[in-house]
Amino acid sequence: MLKIIIPTFMLLPTTWLVPLKGLWSSTLSYSFLIALISLTWLKCPSETGWTSLTSFLAVDQLSAPLLVLSCWLLPLMILASQNHLTLEPANRQRMYVTILIILQLFLILAFSATDLMLFFLAFEATLIPTLIIITRWGNQAKRLDAGTYFLFYTLVGSMPLLVTLLFLQKAPATHSTLILQYTDPLFLNTFQTKLWWTGCLLAFLVKMPLYGIHLWLPKAHVEAPVAGSMVLAAVLLKLGGYGMIRMIMLLAEPLDKELSYPFIILALWGIIMTGSICLRQTDLKSLIAYSSVSHMGLVAAGILIQTPWGLTGAIILMIAHGLTSSALFCLANTNYERTHSRTMLLARGLQMVLPLMTTWWFISSVANLALPPLPNLMGELLIITSLFNWSWWTLVLTGAGTLITAGYSLFMFLTTQRGPLPAHILALEPSHTREHLLISLHLIPLLLLILKPELICGWAL
Repeated sequence: MLKIIIPTFMLLPTTWLVPLKGLWSSTLSYSFLIALISLTWLKCPSETGWTSLTSFLAVDQLSAPLLVLSCWLLPLMILASQNHLTLEPANRQRMYVTILIILQLFLILAFSATDLMLFFLAFEATLIPTLIIITRWGNQAKRLDAGTYFLFYTLVGSMPLLVTLLFLQKAPATHSTLILQYTDPLFLNTFQTKLWWTGCLLAFLVKMPLYGIHLWLPKAHVEAPVAGSMVLAAVLLKLGGYGMIRMIMLLAEPLDKELSYPFIILALWGIIMTGSICLRQTDLKSLIAYSSVSHMGLVAAGILIQTPWGLTGAIILMIAHGLTSSALFCLANTNYERTHSRTMLLARGLQMVLPLMTTWWFISSVANLALPPLPNLMGELLIITSLFNWSWWTLVLTGAGTLITAGYSLFMFLTTQRGPLPAHILALEPSHTREHLLISLHLIPLLLLILKPELICGWAL
């Protein structure tokens, strides 16, 4: 564990001491080396399932793929942000990279914490760097409003979680996830324990987000710079799913299924509603943000149904969606840097001038609509099957959601890439090697996971 945390921490002095002309290249190569070393976490030879065990940190088959995704994203965020920060003063460039590194440190702590209180502190600490990125480097007029929405939605949702963790200290008298799996689960037979269950999951459902408490997400995505959108879509939303899987193991029959029914229904209804919103979006980043809400609704339903297939499908879909959604935000940013508009109708027909970029758009769009044999489809099929096994009525909602997802993904691709080139787009800057490298580092891992999906299957194998 320390072989990743200490090099990541040492990135901070490197960022401030290296000469400015070598800032981006040195931090990129250093963070990419850390990301490659983090791949060793995917190999789990231990019989207990836990590796890299220290006093408060450990890695198991659930946290390993999410930790690797967090480490993999830092060099990609540095690569994506390089162009629009070159005109800023040196101190601001260094501060931007510093905040990204601090955010990665908090994410590593959150995903590897074996103590629930440490997890809560790291979970909340990710708010601060993300808020600074949105409010300081967001390039839109309403970034302060977006930051306020993001902060207060997440804080209000997290307060009940703090209370429930303090209550948990009194009940089984431990916060260690290593021990909790061997203790007797909490039986939800009183009104207080039902409140405990709701408060426990509310923070994670806001973070995912569940439909109805999702209003902060499109605002935050639209106003954030590209690195903010990437880390929000790829990793921060997954903190909610990870926390739900960890906490739901503490619950016992017979009432926890009944308590989760309203949230399952809301998640499935959210797939239809947010998909329908995507079909009428004109703003490219807003469309990708609402599609994240739709996919996370499926993940929430898969976790709440509490079956092995549901949990496995949720983990696979979280990883696959993290890579796909981050790639789409990078592609949207390449369009924005050239056309200075996120409105899809003003920047259409780009296949004529950027044909290779259209290839990346096509692969990302079909990954978003879960084309076989991509991991997105594996995750969705596992979740839909487990939901169908619970109630065949869910097939109506999930089936309609899948069709709507295919509709808006193709709509996004055709609107941005096909059709006549508008008259006001006469001379566009050609695509750079940096941009092709950035998108390929998103999509190549996604395609390679087709060959070895057991790396992201969690406890299934």
